[in-house]
Amino acid sequence: MNIKKYAAAVVGLGLVTLSACGSGSGGSGSAGGSKTVTLVSHDSWAVSKNVLADFEKQSGYKVRVLKSGDAGQAVNKAILTKDNPQGDVFFGVDNTLLSRALDNGLFQSYEAKGADAILSPYRVDQDKHRVTPIDYGDICVNYDKAYFSEHKLTPPQSFDDLIKPAYKNLLVTENASTSSPGLGFLLGTAARYGDGGTSRSSEAESGGGWQDYWKKLKANGVKVVDGWEQAYNEEFSGSAGGRKAKADRPLVVSYASSPPAEVVFADPRPKTAPTGVSYGTCFRQIEYAGLLSNAKNTKGGKAFIDFLVGKEFQEDMPLNMFVYPVVQGAAVPKEFTEYGPAAKDPETMAPTKIAADRDQWVKSWTSLVLR
Repeated sequence: MNIKKYAAAVVGLGLVTLSACGSGSGGSGSAGGSKTVTLVSHDSWAVSKNVLADFEKQSGYKVRVLKSGDAGQAVNKAILTKDNPQGDVFFGVDNTLLSRALDNGLFQSYEAKGADAILSPYRVDQDKHRVTPIDYGDICVNYDKAYFSEHKLTPPQSFDDLIKPAYKNLLVTENASTSSPGLGFLLGTAARYGDGGTSRSSEAESGGGWQDYWKKLKANGVKVVDGWEQAYNEEFSGSAGGRKAKADRPLVVSYASSPPAEVVFADPRPKTAPTGVSYGTCFRQIEYAGLLSNAKNTKGGKAFIDFLVGKEFQEDMPLNMFVYPVVQGAAVPKEFTEYGPAAKDPETMAPTKIAADRDQWVKSWTSLVLR
């Protein structure tokens, strides 16, 4: 299914041509004359063919998509090739990795047409306009409804609950050093418990912050795997893949939009989602697009970014990539409002705080949890 696969294992690069006109000729070409726009993104990029066709018809540009693995892989590859970029636009850098992209000069300035309709909580870099917010989602613990019903156990509702004996050996999460949702979950605990001495929780010991929390989580049997694909589709008993594999972990770090995906991709569709969301464990993730520095087709790249914040794409996006639109007035499909509404009070963290502490936190987390 097309739900986000930031952490899926990928070998090499895959060039996907989405133009109805075929592969066309040449690459991005010269800045002045090319009629091809190349988008570099993570593996979960998806758009309805008719919506993309509308952009191509109205703009005169053909669109090619270069998928470069999960978000972290894609960002790192883009940084390494920034002097001779593989495309014109990059989509999929999120708030957990944004500073890395900006500090390395990955993007040039461009303020998208229609950017004034983007909801204010998602706007960043307002002085330079190097990135444009495109979507948001919530990284949250999901639970297998059937398991908790069968065992007459109340699903966990908060980070605090996850360290209780009742949930021992039930949770699987992703590696914070290799996976975007894994990193988001770590940042959620850091936002919740702090670095030490500022814990907002009555359950976690004061003074230990997120590190102490993870010691407790490890002692309570949390399982760590490389990425989302493995965690959700192989280890989680509530997913279609997990049920087939007879997985034994009824709790997984995934997204608030995972339950709607379980409904949309099921045949036949169930009346209710087989999975639920523990909304007290959510961390807000925001994705951005930017015009790559040294892009060959800057004019086409700007037109494509304008398209990404347009209402047609914003309303098409949820059931393709299972994220929420950031543009005011963009409709959300009923599957989202019924089965996977966004968190009302997710944990958040300022990009400057993430930039200052992310690498050290991941290093400490790796030493604490994986060794």
